[in-house]
Amino acid sequence: QSLISCFRAFAKEKRSSLYSELKCILPFARKFLLCNSGTEAVEAALKFALVTTGRAKACYLSSSFHGRSLGALSLTAQQKHRDCVAPILPTMVALNPSDNASISLVDGETAAVFVEIVQGEGGIKLVDIDYLQRLEVRCHEQGALLVVDEIQTGFGRTGSWFAYERADIVPDMVCMAKAMGSGVPIGAVAMGERVGPMPHGVHGSTFGGNPLAAAAAVATIETIREEGVLGRAEQFGVMAIKRLNEANLRAVREVRGQGLMIGIELRKRVVPLLRRLQTRGVLALAAGPTVLRLLPPLIIGEDDWNRALSMIIEELQS
Repeated sequence: QSLISCFRAFAKEKRSSLYSELKCILPFARKFLLCNSGTEAVEAALKFALVTTGRAKACYLSSSFHGRSLGALSLTAQQKHRDCVAPILPTMVALNPSDNASISLVDGETAAVFVEIVQGEGGIKLVDIDYLQRLEVRCHEQGALLVVDEIQTGFGRTGSWFAYERADIVPDMVCMAKAMGSGVPIGAVAMGERVGPMPHGVHGSTFGGNPLAAAAAVATIETIREEGVLGRAEQFGVMAIKRLNEANLRAVREVRGQGLMIGIELRKRVVPLLRRLQTRGVLALAAGPTVLRLLPPLIIGEDDWNRALSMIIEELQS
């Protein structure tokens, strides 16, 4: 028998195996914090940035979403989530990823910049690679840390292990969760050489990296690797965007995405479409009031994916 929960001060084989697997897919990382969720990971990364730099300011991108706890909410641009708790942390500054000039807001008082390579809640918006590369350079010039939120994009969703790989940047921290445990709650922060060291006891998580969650994460990584999930996500994503564009749907403004993270921006509100699709067995999400968000299982078969796309196209034609 094996313990389901074991505090991280005591060595456990599954946790050690997970560290090894994470090091393989995140080669920049020198250390990891294991926690229980994406919001926890963002909170930890924000704290680590403030402690490392001794600064109080952090930046985030407009349209961002990083979580609903207080620190993560302070880095979230969407006002609907922030209104009920204002005022929040006062030294957080929004950057416009459509304007290179906004990068100048990262200065010598900035501890960290938090970015999503693909903004999920913000409407499946892809941040321009040139902007990300300029931002990386600026962070190094000003002594700020670059933190990439891969909570939704990580573990194969965009056709690579992590979306930052496609931008050819090296972050200082990566926050991850969601798909990491295939449904078992787990999160993590990967930290590069510019982070820390942290004072003893500065942060912790009672259940973070427990043997059950660690085993689920190891099995997830092994399955992604063995079943060719990355290639399938890439192939199926390209095929889906091509089909949707070739359908010339008048109800659609734009189709965008990366891998199996696809947004269909409509000319009308998305909720009625979501309800119709649900009655046909297609479960999707909104990403704002007019964007249909498709996040199918990464192990979906080609026949099921084509059938789902056909039903979406039919509903959009009606």
